[in-house]
Amino acid sequence: MSSPRRVVWAAGGVLWRHAEVGVEVAIVHRPRYDDWSLPKGKAESGELLVTTAAREIVEETGYEIRMGRQLCTVEYRLHSGAQKKVGYWAVAATGGEFVPNHECDELRWVGVEQATALVSYSADRRVLHEFGSQDVVDLRTFVVVRHAKAGRRSRFHGDDRQRPLEPEGRRQAAALVDLLGLFGAHRLHAADRLRCIQTFEPLADALRTDIVSEPLLSEEAYLADPDASFGRLRKIASHGGAVHAVCSQGGVIPPVLERWAELDGVEVPASRNRKGSVWVLTLRGDALVSIDHIPSPIA
Repeated sequence: MSSPRRVVWAAGGVLWRHAEVGVEVAIVHRPRYDDWSLPKGKAESGELLVTTAAREIVEETGYEIRMGRQLCTVEYRLHSGAQKKVGYWAVAATGGEFVPNHECDELRWVGVEQATALVSYSADRRVLHEFGSQDVVDLRTFVVVRHAKAGRRSRFHGDDRQRPLEPEGRRQAAALVDLLGLFGAHRLHAADRLRCIQTFEPLADALRTDIVSEPLLSEEAYLADPDASFGRLRKIASHGGAVHAVCSQGGVIPPVLERWAELDGVEVPASRNRKGSVWVLTLRGDALVSIDHIPSPIA
């Protein structure tokens, strides 16, 4: 009986910026292979794939970045026989400049069509095609988080609104600082439950900002008036400028996202709705373009 084929995971992205001619994307030259490709690299042990993408792009290009929507995952066979899977994201350049390094000695900013013609691999052309399917300039990000672990309701004595995070939940909350930072989250909202507020407290401290209380986004408020909860979430998402993030509860997030997705014809990723999980919504105006799901802030 043959053994299962080994899978090598990697991640990268289409790094883009505004230019006079429209949108430019970055392709890099790797002297080791003498090829032109999108920046990417192998995942490290214990690393979320989106974190791999961000780390590799920064290491290979020198640019400061903000993560956007997930584009696709490509697969191909390595010479060793292992299967390689590479996840790609749309990634905005927010500052910095190219720094030649041991992996990439040259970077070119070109239009999407020119990049598609220049890259050496069909997998990169597929990723660029997916990137070009949406006008990235008009897209914005909105983040929804289920509160971190807070133990069982049946084991907590007292007002359940005051049930705090347990130690593992606090570890999840701490991990959210870096994860949500990748997407540029700066404005924080939480249902008026202690466990929701505590989930965002480490990030609020890091950003030196306040957490806006959202009574309409608790489970009790949703059960009493689903339309009001849905309307409030969409209202928060409609704010322009900084990226907003909301922390709510397990009985609110799935039905609200399903309703919104059905309205705009978007597919909601399958999930177990775990505590601490993250949904990254990409919007154009008030309309959903896509929903990405990260099952846990900890790999």
